[in-house]
Amino acid sequence: MQKKYGIEVDCANCAAAVERKLAELDGLESVTISYMAQKMVVTYADGVDERTMLREMRKVARRIEPDFEIEG
Repeated sequence: MQKKYGIEVDCANCAAAVERKLAELDGLESVTISYMAQKMVVTYADGVDERTMLREMRKVARRIEPDFEIEG
């Protein structure tokens, strides 16, 4: 399942660092972050609970960028 989210991230380097870390999470097939568009596209693995994964993604992203937000 593929989902698009609005995000808030302050710089392109932070966006790239968050993207790399999120790509390592089990349960995600792919993740792409666009700093310029302030969007994130996530492809979830089959059977993954979206809400649980969103909480985990926020936690991981905020370790890198404390102001990182995912709208959704």
